[in-house]
Amino acid sequence: MAWMALVVAGLCEMMGVYMISKYNKTKSMENLGLLISAFTLSFAGLAYAMETLPMGTAYAIWTGIGAAGGALLGMLFFNESKDWRRIVCIVLVLGAAIMLKLLS
Repeated sequence: MAWMALVVAGLCEMMGVYMISKYNKTKSMENLGLLISAFTLSFAGLAYAMETLPMGTAYAIWTGIGAAGGALLGMLFFNESKDWRRIVCIVLVLGAAIMLKLLS
């Protein structure tokens, strides 16, 4: 259950980063509410996962999902560069997160 909470927390982290960008473009209470909710759920999920998972592993996977997801969202929705080197780096981040899970 802790691993599922950690993945959901990482996805909420991605949503929070996406909402920061949306809020900067359109400052509305709805966007602000979604931003705060996403980060609240993200931190709550991380805290729950860290009750049973090692702190280093949980934090690395959480940040890996958030960082790789944020980069992918930027490519998909905000016209950021889709250079093959960026994609290789995203794959490396995700691969490192998967290896941390397999080793823990």
